[in-house]
Amino acid sequence: MDADHLSNRLATVASYVPKGSRLADIGTDHAYLPVNLLKRGLIAGGVAGEVVRGPFENAAHEIQREGLTDRLTARLANGLKAIEPADQIDTVVIAGMGGTLITQILTQDFDRLAGVKRLILQPNVGEMVVRRFLMTHGFQLVTEKILAEDGHTYEVLVADLADQPKIYNDEELRFGPYLLQEHSAIFIAKWQRELARTQEVLTQVQQAAVVPEDKVAQLTAEIQEIEEVLHRVSA
Repeated sequence: MDADHLSNRLATVASYVPKGSRLADIGTDHAYLPVNLLKRGLIAGGVAGEVVRGPFENAAHEIQREGLTDRLTARLANGLKAIEPADQIDTVVIAGMGGTLITQILTQDFDRLAGVKRLILQPNVGEMVVRRFLMTHGFQLVTEKILAEDGHTYEVLVADLADQPKIYNDEELRFGPYLLQEHSAIFIAKWQRELARTQEVLTQVQQAAVVPEDKVAQLTAEIQEIEEVLHRVSA
């Protein structure tokens, strides 16, 4: 993969970046995403943020090599601290991290999202945590995409600033309100795997010398919920 040939995952993320926006790509690694969008004339410019020096240097080198330093700035900083008011960022991407880490990044410097109208988030795990954050922090989910690549399943969550985001129930937060409607084969396969994993954990817990009844009840409820959703979307 390089800036001219994005992975399916990053290409999907890129497809939701509004044309002409000013983008902050947090955890940018090689800055392939913003460089790709700039080269195609799809964004006006922005920031490629990295907290680790090695990836930051990779990003800075890529931006310089492509001659884009006048429009794209590599910045060594922790999370949203990469964003300065003068950057006039209106779109933020955070992709390829756990959902808990993504929400921590957004929470600890939430004030730096002033002026941001769209968040494009791709958690590797913990999607429910991210959806709950969006719902409780003034961002409305506008679409979701699930995809499979190299043996992994990824969910891309796209949310826009809203006065009153819709309130979702626990099922919608866990499975995704848009993905529940889509009934895709990738979605079904993901939750079949999750069902099998949860059932295996329940079996192990039940074999403990002292069975933790609270844990058994929690796992049993999760299994029932997954089975109900799979039955509904597979019908």
